[in-house]
Amino acid sequence: MLNYEWFAFPEDPAHTDGWAHHGVAITTDGRVVTFAPGGDEVVIFDVDGNILDHWPTGLTEGHGISVSHDADGDHIWIADPGSKMITESPGHYQGFTPGDHGRVAKFDLTGRLVLELGLPDHPAYAAGRYAPTSVVADSVADGGTGMIFVGDGYGASLVHVFGTGGGYRQTLSGDFDCPHSVFIDRRRSEPELYVADRGHERLQVFGLDGQLHRICGEGLLRGPSAFAVRDDELIIAELQARVAVLDIDDQLVGYIGADDDAPARPGWPNAISADGSTIRPPLQPGRFNSPHGVAVTADGRIIVGEWLIGGRVSRLTDRA
Repeated sequence: MLNYEWFAFPEDPAHTDGWAHHGVAITTDGRVVTFAPGGDEVVIFDVDGNILDHWPTGLTEGHGISVSHDADGDHIWIADPGSKMITESPGHYQGFTPGDHGRVAKFDLTGRLVLELGLPDHPAYAAGRYAPTSVVADSVADGGTGMIFVGDGYGASLVHVFGTGGGYRQTLSGDFDCPHSVFIDRRRSEPELYVADRGHERLQVFGLDGQLHRICGEGLLRGPSAFAVRDDELIIAELQARVAVLDIDDQLVGYIGADDDAPARPGWPNAISADGSTIRPPLQPGRFNSPHGVAVTADGRIIVGEWLIGGRVSRLTDRA
């Protein structure tokens, strides 16, 4: 078990009944970018949980969030599967799907829409739904090409590649079951694309040319949902109540905050009250309930966003 000091960001009373299902990312200057549990707003915090800014997106959900480092500054990428759980009445929720397909959009830090990707030109969408869960750009300021990778985790279980201008280029060849997150890893001399193959409880690793390099993590992971890097370590948000840490050789270092009993709780990731209502569960400090998004600050602190009513954003710092 890896030990950390925990700090929980303050909750926003205006959104405590929203069913959070979003990502988290860090800007170059250390701001924490996430999404409000209810509504359509991006929320930007400092690392101590103080709200610095918030703005509407016009999206249904900020499911997957990443930051690209571009010549004209940072931009926020959001993958919106186009559906979310909304409050029908107190303690009762229903699915809300306003359109035929999800969306992937790029914003500047003031909330201006810069680019929206189109529907991939793939036969899977002749009758099926496009429901992207993650997006990452190969940032030019990091030495990348500007290519964009999108994981369609809730739709056709495909990973797509788009060009710098947003045009569809190709779909990766691979057997995925909910490719929930895509992440560009620059720990080695050659950057690689990690895919969280969540339904198969493993990782698939590709070159940025789309060629499969290896499959790893089998037998180590349960519900891998998002990635971040800290020095040589890969930090993985696992939906089933823990965070995993792998070394540069994809071997297990350990787990953080595991609650093995949480996923078996009635109503998980939430809880069921005596009258049958769906309610926010009791949360234990130092134990995860349902990690969905993860990011790492420049000084190595881990930020985790969780999937549940009201959400929870925590900051973890190595225990001295």
